This record gives sequence, structure tokens and C-alpha cells, in this order.
Amino acid sequence: MNEQMKLEIGVSAPEFTTEALVDNDVKKISLADYKGKWVVMFFYPADFTFICPTELGDLADKHEEFKKLNCEVLSVSTDTTFVHKAWHDNSETIKKIKFPMLADPTGKICKDYGTYITHEGLSLRGTFLIDPEGNLKAYELHDNSVGRSTNELLRKLKAAQFVAEHGDQVCPVNWEPGQDTLKPGLDLVGKI
Repeated sequence: MNEQMKLEIGVSAPEFTTEALVDNDVKKISLADYKGKWVVMFFYPADFTFICPTELGDLADKHEEFKKLNCEVLSVSTDTTFVHKAWHDNSETIKKIKFPMLADPTGKICKDYGTYITHEGLSLRGTFLIDPEGNLKAYELHDNSVGRSTNELLRKLKAAQFVAEHGDQVCPVNWEPGQDTLKPGLDLVGKI
């Protein structure tokens, strides 16, 4: 069973301060450090596992795309920074990572975001999209046997950014930049 905190879309995401492996060094990281930027919190079960490096490697490959969209990626597991460092030094896939790898050995951040699996001391796969004001815009939780799509995460980020800029429009299914959006109103009721 995982410990769930009540998270609400449009409300402030849980704050935290923790150590992270960044640029092959240990630094203190807070969510507040990223005010004014979009943030992806990317929770995963553990270092030295199987699906996790495929997800983190794909995020590393697309990290520059996120940065061009004024977004930082923060990965989170219940491992320590020492374990992150050992994994970084021993895996060609993990060596590609330039985003902060947050350490949450007490599980507090995982508990605050509702991803903590109490009987395992690990996190579910959870992805949280936070806007520049620190508000939660989207999140999803996965069983640990199901990997996530970085391309879909990028699509969601672009859609959330579009809606933030064009508040009178919404993005329909599979929307990509340049495609038609919808302007909600009585004239659309029953016509879609």
C-alpha cells in the first residue's frame, strides 16, 4: 500500500529541500529554486533497476527540449546521493543525465506527493507537472512494471503552456503545437 497525500490540481505542489546529485556533485535543491520555471517531478522506484534507466535515459536525451521550454526535470527516488553517484559512474545510460537526481532516503518527498510504497520503502512511478507559480497542473501514477512516455510528457507540457498563455482556449486529444484548439462556449455544446 502506498501513502497518499491529497494533491489538488491548481494548488501549490508540496515544497521540499533535499540533497541531489547535480553535475557529478552533491547540492541542496528546493522546489522554490525553480519559481518562474515549469518543473517535471519524475519519481521512480530505485537506482540499479531495469525500467528506470530506460525512462531516465530517454529523459536525458530530451532534457534540452525541456530546457528550451523553460522546464527543469527533477528525478526522485528513495536512494541516497551516494547511490545516485555509484549508478552514474557505472551506467553509460545514467551518465547522460544532466538534470538533478534528488535523494529521498526517508521517503518524505515521496509521501508528500503520494508515491511512497510503505511496505517496500520505494516510490511508484509518478510524474508531476508544476507551473512557474509552483502550482500542480497534471500528474499520473503508474504501476512500477509500466514505463512512461517522454514524448507524451513533452506534449502535456506544451499543451499546459499553451493554455497558460491562451486562457480562453483548450487543447483537445493528442493536441500538438500548431494544431487547432477549442474555445469553450455554448456554440460548441453537442457539436464536437
